[in-house]
Amino acid sequence: MASTRTGAVGADPSPWHGPTSGSTVLAAALMIFGGAMALFEGIAAVAKDDLFLSTRHYVFEFSLQGWGWVHLILGIIIILAGCAVLTGALWARFLGVFVAGLGAIANFLWIPYYPIWATVLVAVNLFIVWALCHGMHREAGHAHAA
Repeated sequence: MASTRTGAVGADPSPWHGPTSGSTVLAAALMIFGGAMALFEGIAAVAKDDLFLSTRHYVFEFSLQGWGWVHLILGIIIILAGCAVLTGALWARFLGVFVAGLGAIANFLWIPYYPIWATVLVAVNLFIVWALCHGMHREAGHAHAA
């Protein structure tokens, strides 16, 4: 029998920690990888590296350092959320979906500055969202079958 949040013994329909599926572990690994890439992207932008394209009249134009801080902070949060997803905590999956969604949006807006890198990170973040949602759906189906 499993222990519930209240300490009683029995089945808990919404556990704090559940079994992690392969897609959830993959999502966590991609979060750590994608977060590290966003972190490096942010460091390069804050340092005003010459890697980036200069754009004119871009609707979502910030300074290169401003975008760097956005990616730096978001990268750290995504890495920490990826580590939390590995623990199997349900709240971490929801946080992971949220921050990966933010990462996809930030990298979509970053496309004019570094097109290939940003496009790859948009795809990685969208795959993370899919994998985390797919893992929750599969594990909910296994819980109902038991």
